[in-house]
Amino acid sequence: MNAYLKLDHIDKHFDRGGVRAEVLKDINLTISEGEFVSIIGHSGCGKSTLLNLIAGLTPVSAGAVLLENREVNGPGPERAVVFQNHSLLPWLTVYENVNLAVSKLFNRTKTKAERHEWVMANLDLVQMAHARDKRPSEISGGMKQRVGIARALAMEPKILLLDEPFGALDALTRAHLQDAVMEIHARLGNTMVMITHDVDEAVLLSDRIVMMTNGPAARIGEVLDVTMPRPRNRIELASDRTYLKCREAVLKFLYERHRFIEAAE
Repeated sequence: MNAYLKLDHIDKHFDRGGVRAEVLKDINLTISEGEFVSIIGHSGCGKSTLLNLIAGLTPVSAGAVLLENREVNGPGPERAVVFQNHSLLPWLTVYENVNLAVSKLFNRTKTKAERHEWVMANLDLVQMAHARDKRPSEISGGMKQRVGIARALAMEPKILLLDEPFGALDALTRAHLQDAVMEIHARLGNTMVMITHDVDEAVLLSDRIVMMTNGPAARIGEVLDVTMPRPRNRIELASDRTYLKCREAVLKFLYERHRFIEAAE
């Protein structure tokens, strides 16, 4: 596999008050350009910590994160993050929230007119151009997440990192945004890494699902290839044998891990 993003023997621990907490141990993973990879596991297994390591928001304790063979040592626009909390600035409009990132990154390389066109293009991509003049308090949770995705995509990242981006949304809104992300991935071919607790979401969206063992010192337990062709239709997949087999494999892994937790209590 061509290693566009490589997690090379990564360990992560936190030291607090003379006590060391081992979070991740010997994480090895390669992700190809254009792949959609989901990371799933029980609470406390270090999923979000792993995403923060890729984003450069947290330093590794050992090993390295390599993007196109260059070590990641801090945050950068080539790795954009969409959090569960949309993180929009409440005093700015939808347009201004996206334009803030665009102006900061492309002030020297794009004219004002080009920056405007780029903001509108990304709002169009997530179907939010009609709400350009509204503030976050005037739009729904799902719409806020669409704006957050538009802002991240407007940075032209090499990798889009999604940290449970739909976790706080109702089921119907969540389904619409999942479809929107699938369409964006198909159109742009972005490399995407997503943290999720939702098995069906992981199977629907992913090319591969990385299943984490329980913490402390969590590792990659299994990696499942999701071989269903794209584009994917959630209604048709409900009875698809490959979909059901993948879903069963993830549920079995998580159920077995849950039994280990109960046995240890």
